[in-house]
Amino acid sequence: MPIFNDFRGGRDARKPVPVAAGVPPTDTRNVVPMPAPAPVAHSSQGETSAWFDLKHRLHEIILEEVNLALIEEADLKELRRAISALVVTHLNDNRIQMGSDSFKRLVGELIDEVMGLGPLEPLLADDGVSDILVNGHRNVFVERGGLLERAPTTFRDEKHLLRIIDKIVSRVGRRIDESQPWVDARLPDGSRVNAIIRPCAIDGPSLSIRKFSADKLTMEKLVSQGALSRNAAAFLHAAVGARMNVLISGGTGSGKTTMLNALSSFIDRRQRIVTIEDAAELQLQQEHVVRLETRPANVEGAGEVSQRLLVKNALRMRPDRIVIGEVRGSEAFDMLQAMNTGHDGSMTTIHANTARDAISRLEQMVVMIGNDFPLSAVRAQVAAGINIVVQLNRLSDGTRRVMAISEVYGIEGDTILMQDIFAYRRAGRDAEGNVIGRFGPTGVRPRAVEAIEAAGYPLPTGIFTAAEPV
Repeated sequence: MPIFNDFRGGRDARKPVPVAAGVPPTDTRNVVPMPAPAPVAHSSQGETSAWFDLKHRLHEIILEEVNLALIEEADLKELRRAISALVVTHLNDNRIQMGSDSFKRLVGELIDEVMGLGPLEPLLADDGVSDILVNGHRNVFVERGGLLERAPTTFRDEKHLLRIIDKIVSRVGRRIDESQPWVDARLPDGSRVNAIIRPCAIDGPSLSIRKFSADKLTMEKLVSQGALSRNAAAFLHAAVGARMNVLISGGTGSGKTTMLNALSSFIDRRQRIVTIEDAAELQLQQEHVVRLETRPANVEGAGEVSQRLLVKNALRMRPDRIVIGEVRGSEAFDMLQAMNTGHDGSMTTIHANTARDAISRLEQMVVMIGNDFPLSAVRAQVAAGINIVVQLNRLSDGTRRVMAISEVYGIEGDTILMQDIFAYRRAGRDAEGNVIGRFGPTGVRPRAVEAIEAAGYPLPTGIFTAAEPV
């Protein structure tokens, strides 16, 4: 069965099909040359109105002629041939001249519109792009190397952008409209998506995509990139192996999930791990992993499955360790209960600017459940549950670094006791604007060393005294 019912719009199929100048025909036996007027031009910094109009007309024709039952299963080569033939016919019918490079680009963009996410497809395929930020249909920005830059990409109009957003959210069973003007979703490859539309988005739809990296960043790679020192990595390896509970703290885009993935590689492969996330991003390398994901409420406002419910359920699944993608609410209470009742070695991330702020935010989240727990009891739970805090920051030059590795070693009165084991000290910026500094031990020997070494993870001699430049 053909992909297109009749891409010539019902004309006599025996009639020779002319081809636009410079466009390679799909079947040279049935082609007659036709002169054409001025070509359709487009700018490398964004499409002209004529290019947009042509692409929009062709896309509408494809949607009218396409066999929707077969399009998702169609072979890419077959689809390209069919779309190429349709484009050739349209160009010649309208006497439009186009070079072969522009023709290939036009066919590629039409395939992206039909099969993918239109103008976003080249950005999604670019490994150098980590974030895609769409501020209305005219303004698209990307993050490369930790720095934002404008992308040479635009949408035809607001309806075009809304159609792409709707395609994203409908694939995962979500919806976005005036009654529910924002949505969290993810792409099939795991990339995290947030979209918000009018009336909440005043200047038009806004779309944010945090790309899912297919290239797993190991701890070795993080060390080679200067995110932390080799001694610090060795300490974290030993701490995770010895089942210390780890809290990873940092701002947006500081690399918290990347660090969590890297640390998870140190977990014993014989242990059972249950992961809980809002949007599945973790790439755990063990075999015995159960992945759980939250679910939002349906159209009627029912059926929501929160992180707290999943944490409670995870406790009944006989986990050795529980890994929570990010704590941001009342699930912090159940997580601390798990850490304090036999699920040592659990890990999670939290948004905070410093390690001390991370502990304070954790306290606030526990208080959010509203059971009037005394603050002293909450702090005792936090001090007993969290052993190590890893603080990450994204610096002004776009680099992501571990700023501190701190130990929580007890409580005195109403104060949770913490001490930095490793820290990054900034010394300024060089001529190119890069941040310079030094990462190394603070000279403090953590109190957890005995427990770590007793668990079978001896630490290198001098690990807490020998400084390493970064």
